[in-house]
Amino acid sequence: MSLLHVAIISPFLLAILVPFLYKYFRTIHTGWFVLVLPVLLFAYFIQFVSTNMHGETITKTANWIPSLGINFTAYIDGLGLLFALLITGIGALVVLYSIYYLSKDKEQLNTFYVYLLMFMGAMLGVVLSDNLIVLYTFWELTSLSSFLLIGYWYTREKSRYGAQKSMLITIFGGLLMLGGFVLLYMMTNTFSIREIITQVPDITQHALFIPALILILFGAFTKSAQFPFYIWLPDAMEAPTPVSAYLHSATMVKAGIYIVARFSPIFSGTPEWFWIVSAFGIFTMFWGSFNAVKQTDLKGILAFSTVSQLGMIMSMLGVGSAAIAIDSIDDGFYTVATTAAIFHLINHATFKGSLFMVVGIIDHETGTRDIRKLGGLMSFMPITFTIAIIGAFSMAGLPPFNGFLSKEMFFTSMTRVVEMDVFNLEALGLLFPIIAWVASIFTFIYSMVIVFKTFTGKFQPEKLKKKPHEAPIGMLISPIILASLVLIFFFFPNILAYTIIEPAMASVIPSLLGDDKHFHIHITPWHGFNLELFMTLGVIALGVVGYLSLRKWRSVYGLVPEKLTLNKGYDRALFTLDKSSSTLTKFYMTGFIRDYLAYIFTFFIILLATSLIITDGFEFQIAGTAPIGIYEAVLAAVMVIGTITVLFSKSRLTAIIALGSVGYSLSLFFVLFRAPDLALTQLLVETVSVALFLLCFYHLPEFKKKEKMLRFKLINLIISLGVGTIVTLLALSANSQRVSETISTYFIENSYELAGGKNMVNVILVDFRGFDTLFEITVLGIAALGIYSMIRLRVRKGEEG
Repeated sequence: MSLLHVAIISPFLLAILVPFLYKYFRTIHTGWFVLVLPVLLFAYFIQFVSTNMHGETITKTANWIPSLGINFTAYIDGLGLLFALLITGIGALVVLYSIYYLSKDKEQLNTFYVYLLMFMGAMLGVVLSDNLIVLYTFWELTSLSSFLLIGYWYTREKSRYGAQKSMLITIFGGLLMLGGFVLLYMMTNTFSIREIITQVPDITQHALFIPALILILFGAFTKSAQFPFYIWLPDAMEAPTPVSAYLHSATMVKAGIYIVARFSPIFSGTPEWFWIVSAFGIFTMFWGSFNAVKQTDLKGILAFSTVSQLGMIMSMLGVGSAAIAIDSIDDGFYTVATTAAIFHLINHATFKGSLFMVVGIIDHETGTRDIRKLGGLMSFMPITFTIAIIGAFSMAGLPPFNGFLSKEMFFTSMTRVVEMDVFNLEALGLLFPIIAWVASIFTFIYSMVIVFKTFTGKFQPEKLKKKPHEAPIGMLISPIILASLVLIFFFFPNILAYTIIEPAMASVIPSLLGDDKHFHIHITPWHGFNLELFMTLGVIALGVVGYLSLRKWRSVYGLVPEKLTLNKGYDRALFTLDKSSSTLTKFYMTGFIRDYLAYIFTFFIILLATSLIITDGFEFQIAGTAPIGIYEAVLAAVMVIGTITVLFSKSRLTAIIALGSVGYSLSLFFVLFRAPDLALTQLLVETVSVALFLLCFYHLPEFKKKEKMLRFKLINLIISLGVGTIVTLLALSANSQRVSETISTYFIENSYELAGGKNMVNVILVDFRGFDTLFEITVLGIAALGIYSMIRLRVRKGEEG
């Protein structure tokens, strides 16, 4: 295992130690121990920047299940490195922020940092895995750890609700994405993303190509909160603010963006990929920004703004994929959308992370996030106010902040859609810049709401739970760093151009790069008086009007009844599912074992009978079979008589003895067939079973035969005959045909050579089926511990009584 693998799993290793650090160093905030790791990881990953700049990648493989082509292959290219730096860099700032945000005396910090480290490690695994199955494993770990983080304050109903909602939606998408991965494997016979990319020309016309595309996008859209799956994100804001700042600005919600970017080399250039990604993205941008304006909770505003910004990035990735269809770099004319997507990905992490931390500070120092109760905080919290201006104005796309640069590039990419002559854009291409512009107006409005409704206007101390004051410097360090990056990336944007953005673009659209070619990236704040500048001026003008007249037109949000919203639809669907499952469960969970056996045997008959008929699997051959001797015939007759006696006996004792005779007869069959070990085992088991039955039934009431309805007997008869018939047909068919060589030959030839044992049955149990036997023993051990615990608890309760 390489150092790169250790870097990926190191958060999991530290998570194991966190409970001990929390227990034995209670006077020190556990976050100080945790903070060291993301700082070291950031320093480790940043050394690969120079490597990626020169077009080199790093690949390290650790064998996992090589027989199935599943290995832990860690792969660092431009895209993976970008996300690794975001995960560790923002992660370090979030941990530092949480040290001052979460009290070591009031919060269960051991569980918080365990969950946070689990999430950090899972995200690193997602973005640095080349193997699809390994990627999926880490993907589901992000869903699990985010569920735990969102529900950290589990005593709150809203926290539990938000955690459940996020898990149900994202795991649903993840399961569909796994289906897409399986389809890719069926087409390419490999789980390696890099190897799949090399086979793209051979699979684009495959019948499974489009289904794989759709299933993978389900996973990406659910995780990145695209319409209509965005509904989990606002409810996830019940998590502690450090969690929101980490998961919902830089990491978890960006995982879907990563999947779209990572799989763009496979699916880009197809009209299905372009239209699904770009159309859902641009509509999500509009829908998120439109709904953000009506929110009254600051975290609610940021939640919908995150939905909107993710839609913006997704739309740019979709539009940028058209460059592959055009198959030309064209000095960045069509690839500008991909450049803008990657650039805005970085910018969004900086300004949104700082804004989440600002909202956390406001909540921490005033006791509320409701903008109806806030106002006039500028004089009490001047540093927080300054950070809020930088973050919000950057999100609104105003200069001199980095959001302005990527927003201008976004406008450029949307206007160039009109000029594309692929995918029938001549008719619908004009919608892209129009929707983008309208959504940007709402973005401007809610950005102004965050700043001015909170920090200006009338101060309302009577509505606040705490007397407001500036946050401690420790809580301000992280947002100050992020706000500083917002300014630095505006004035010096090209420090990212060829160090981070260009290598990431080479990963997203590698087919456009031939020998000695690279993307021409030069970001500048001034491009003259062009269409994009006039669009920005229009956004500002209409945004100011919209903000000032917000009270007059806000009633438009009441036009859609609450019961018709997606959230209500989700709640109704969940309620209906719960009620239906409860009704169904009550229908078949009668409490009678005979009913359960009837269900099982009925399903058994239908499934196997259908399989035999459809596959024409029945065959009966008597050639080569051994003759039936007098002993076999007598034993078979005894077993039949014993079985019939069990059915019609009127005494429990008679039934138990008859049942025992069936078992003892079976052991004699093993003797005849030269299997003494099995015969001995059967005799012991049968003796113990008969003794236990006699002991148990001795204490039961006297056996009374009740008359049963004819219908009840008829159903039992049909099921019994059906099971007997199916088992007989299967046995005869299995004995009459061989689809492959019998496995007994392998055991006979290898028991002594491979396992060193002459007793083949023992060798099979201990060596060839060693794991099966081990698990059986483990189950018995767990059951024994459970029984022992219950007995001990009962004794202790009796002693106390």
